[in-house]
Order: sequence, then C-alpha cells, then structure tokens
Amino acid sequence: MLLGALALAALPLLAAVSTGPALALDAIVEKKSFTLPTYTTVSGGTLRDVKIGWEAYGTLNADKSNVILVTHFFSGSSHVAGKYKPDDKAPGYWDAIVGPGKPLDTNKYYIISSDTLVNLNPKDPNVITTGPATLRPDTNKPYGMDFPIVGIRDFVNVQKALLESLGIHKLHAVMGASMGALQAYEWATGYPEMVSRVIPVIGAGDTDGWLVAWLDVWASPIRLDPNWNNGDYYGRTPPNAGLAQSLKVITLFSSYWTWADDTFNRKWAEAGQDPEKSMANRYAIDATLEKIAAARAEFADANHLLYLVKANQTFAPGGDVGLARIKAPVLLISSSEDLVFPPPTIARTADKIRSGGAKVEQVNIGGGRGHLNGVFNVSEAGEAITRFLAQ
Repeated sequence: MLLGALALAALPLLAAVSTGPALALDAIVEKKSFTLPTYTTVSGGTLRDVKIGWEAYGTLNADKSNVILVTHFFSGSSHVAGKYKPDDKAPGYWDAIVGPGKPLDTNKYYIISSDTLVNLNPKDPNVITTGPATLRPDTNKPYGMDFPIVGIRDFVNVQKALLESLGIHKLHAVMGASMGALQAYEWATGYPEMVSRVIPVIGAGDTDGWLVAWLDVWASPIRLDPNWNNGDYYGRTPPNAGLAQSLKVITLFSSYWTWADDTFNRKWAEAGQDPEKSMANRYAIDATLEKIAAARAEFADANHLLYLVKANQTFAPGGDVGLARIKAPVLLISSSEDLVFPPPTIARTADKIRSGGAKVEQVNIGGGRGHLNGVFNVSEAGEAITRFLAQ
C-alpha cells in the first residue's frame, strides 16, 4: 500500500546500492506539468484544471514502443531516479535500477512516471497534484472534504490521459511498488490492450478486510486531532500533530521487527534518561520515528492522506472478473518479510492471475526491511527484471 516516511528520509542509503557495475543515473531531471481541462472521477465527481507532475528518463523511440510506466507508492512521487539539482542529498527512490545498463535501461527504454491525484505531499515544491488542498477554480478556495472520492482507477485514468497527450498508446511495461503495484494491476485489468508486461512490486491484487482495517487505524490520528476540524483547516492551524502520528504508525508497519531490533532494540533516546524512571523519557526507536514523521508532515497534507487511504481501501481491480482479466505476462516481486502484503496475499494474487491464463513469474526479495524492501532492495530482483523486459 505504501512506503513510509522513514523510507524517504533514508533515501541517501540508496546511492550505495547498485545492480552490477552500473553507476547512479547521471542526470538532472526536469519536472514537467500536465493539465487536463476536465476530468470525471469514477465516483461521478467533476474536476476542472486537473494538474499532475511528471518526469522521464531515456529517449522515446520513433514508434513510441519502448515506454515503461513507473507508478509510485503511497508517500512517494514521480521522482524515480536522478536529481533535480546537483546538490540534492539523494536521487530518486529507484535510482538503483534506472539508468544505462541497469534493469530499467535508459539506453533502451523511455521511463516515465507521474505524481498521482491527491498526492500526499502537496507542500513539496517538486510535487504537482490536484487534491483537497487545491484551490477550486469556481471559488478560489481549497476543496477540502468537498473534493470527490477518487480511487486507484482515477490515478490510472489521469496517467492514461498524460500518455495519450504524448502520443503513447502502448506500454512495454508498467511497474510500481506498493500503491504503485495496485496501479499496475489496475492498468492491466482496466486497459489490457495497452499493457505488454506487468511488474507489481510488494503489492497484492486486492485490499482485504485486514488491510482495510489497518488503513483506518493509520488515518485515525488525523481525525482525532481537533485542528482537523472535519477537514476544514485551510487558512488555520493544520492538524500536523495527528498527521505526524499517522505517518509514524505507517512507517512502523511498513518496516520489519528485525530492523527495529537490530537498529534500536531497547536503546534509550537520551543517555542517562531511563524510560523506567519517568514518563517523559523515551526509547530511541520512538523518538526517531516521531522525529522523521514530524519532518515529513511539513510537506504532507492531512486531507490528502485521508483520500489516499480511501483510494487504497476501495481498491478492487477488474470488476467481477477481477485479476483474471490480466492477459499480459506478470513478474510478481514480493518479500516474505512484508507485513502490509504478507505472503498468503501474494500467493492468492498469483493464483487469481493464472486463472485467467496469464503467465506469472514470482521473485522474492529480502533485506531485513519488511515492506520497505521494495525500495531499498529491489535491485535484488534486477536480473529477473532485465530478463523479463527483454522477453
């Protein structure tokens, strides 16, 4: 479903990750903007002047047949690889697998990615998105909770409009992690004629009751923050305390117990401040997660998080037929350490896809980071990705 705030805070670690001898993508990335004059959501709402940001790597070939769409995770954006400026602290989240000679080889493929609707981070200057924090064209005031409900299919529909504006009508592959995997499934079931290959990473093919409930838990701190005010907080004090607590819960759940023990165990947050001696004294893992979540909340928006939660809760691609609608071959990359999409949900997904006749290849990745292996250790599946894309 998501990759937590901790993943983004730790992205400098990715600079040290590579697949073989390839180096980091040596490129300054240009963030571009796409506008749809009008868009009608699956729920029936109408939006005007819909804007999303996008970026690309590599060169589009003459017949526009070398396109790989990368769809991003819950707390991510279109920034897959490279840097916006030379002194950026870290490149895009999948820089380890994007670039010349890497699995998403920019000498062969045109890699494109876009910010989703209701992107979590509308306060980030490198994110372009339409959502609850956006000013309505008719009132010049933020939508707030009057923004229509949107789902994963809406994210895909806007991506499709972007691609078609560039003259792209066929995808060599669609690939994404977590919520990006959900978008990949939605692409493959909703527009099977456009998709030649599907690479879902750390994501199952539907949202079950257990995850629906967890998503509600993740959203709850926002609703309990009095500053949320039923979503009417624009121009007032935002509910950043509740937002930060939501991000803290999300980050912990997307990690893994061995990471927590190996990195922090029962260390104290401050030397000499024994948690047994005072309610004010903290453990290091608590203080660290809270610090990172608070920093991430500065770029995020509480209503956007709630809308993303709803989009993920309602995810059920393919209608009555479901995943059996998928016709393209699938490379399903997952992690046995994943607490968000545990192995049985991945196995169920593979079975449903195979029931429709599509070929499914499965790869397991490790790394000790749980759900976050999908960012930090995706290069472990590099050889499989390279081979699958060449088929």
